[in-house]
Amino acid sequence: MKSTTDLNMVNAYIPGRANVGAATEAMIARRDALLGPAYRLMYEHPLHIVRGEGVWLIDPAGRRYLDVYNNVTSLGHCHPAVTEAISTQVRTLATNTRYLHDTILELAEGLLASVPETELAHLMLTCTGSEANDLAYRIAKVRTGGTGVIVTETAYHGFTDAVSQFSPSLGAGVDLGAHVRLVPAPRLYHAEGTDLSERFTRDVEVAIADLQRHGIKPAALIVDSLFTSDGILPGPAGFLKGAADAIKRAGGLFIADEVQPGFGRTGEHMWGFQRHGVIPDIVTLGKPMGNGQPIAGLLATADALAEFGKNSRYFNTFAGNTVSCAAALAVWKTIEQEGLVRHAAKVGNTLREGIAALAVRHEAIGDVRGAGLFVGVELVSDRASRTPDRWLTTQVVNRMRDQGVLLSACAMGHNVLKIRPPLVLSEEQAGMVIHALDEALSGAQSARPG
Repeated sequence: MKSTTDLNMVNAYIPGRANVGAATEAMIARRDALLGPAYRLMYEHPLHIVRGEGVWLIDPAGRRYLDVYNNVTSLGHCHPAVTEAISTQVRTLATNTRYLHDTILELAEGLLASVPETELAHLMLTCTGSEANDLAYRIAKVRTGGTGVIVTETAYHGFTDAVSQFSPSLGAGVDLGAHVRLVPAPRLYHAEGTDLSERFTRDVEVAIADLQRHGIKPAALIVDSLFTSDGILPGPAGFLKGAADAIKRAGGLFIADEVQPGFGRTGEHMWGFQRHGVIPDIVTLGKPMGNGQPIAGLLATADALAEFGKNSRYFNTFAGNTVSCAAALAVWKTIEQEGLVRHAAKVGNTLREGIAALAVRHEAIGDVRGAGLFVGVELVSDRASRTPDRWLTTQVVNRMRDQGVLLSACAMGHNVLKIRPPLVLSEEQAGMVIHALDEALSGAQSARPG
């Protein structure tokens, strides 16, 4: 088994650590035998889920868990508009992009129209965000003639062979590529008054120079525009621009990974990069675009895609199939029709303010930050030194699970609570999250050894 210090093992089920009961233990043993050793389960006491409904996940006994972790089902589990679109389309036609069909064109028109301030001109579809980032990297290599990639120190961009080489959050068991350079994450809470824009730009410029010194031509700077795996780092808005300009001066492309921040999650714009005033060459999208249906892709400028499109034929059997496109189109229309970007801003503000208020009686809350329905809560053992409290974070995540609220953790210190619920979370449900966090923090602190 891999070291439990790997970020992908945070809050994972560790065999033998907790009494999970005979029935669950038997199911885990069956799963391990059939699926092999590479999979992981969340929480000390893994969940058996049989049904989803809106923001809820439901176990065999009918217990409901408030899911404030799963951004893949961006509209909530089993949203009627999406399930209806899928079922109608699968009864009508399920085929690929080698044939003409209207749905993919309507989807492309909507997505491209959402970024009028850019030169993004084309949509290409994949099945997963990992594939989207893999394709973006291929395009960048062709466009620039380079291979060098710059990412933040705890970034996650996917699991394909190429992309895992620049996904350091996968841990020490997955080697980084010799063509990859890491830069410190732009952590405002730990910046000690430094101008974050200047620092991040300088760090990217140093990485570019180091690539060039080793004979590696830069191909791309790729960032998740909310720096999710690095600890959810939303601001200050605009700090990305200098770094994006730096990679372009070096002949590379700027790739905005919107798999997690995209589709209205920030409550400000449709895409996270828009809050920084940057112009990406490529924007990658993930499964939230289909509410869990396997559809992802990228938006690219005509310039970025021209040579790749001329010399590299692209076909992906299931990417862009009519059923997945129908799901994505339903998601897109629902976000607009139900005003979910504004809703994310309103409920997200309630969530952040409510959690920030808890800091008055919980010294462990060092920082509360986020944008829209994407909130990070940094837990520390000492506010003065801002020392990460991983033990407390793991305790809180598992205690909240026991209270029926599902979330997880991220960041290099494994100490930032990661809250990213479906966009349909209500004000009342946000209050439930705040209450559960209050109780989990109190209970965990009372149980702290020593």
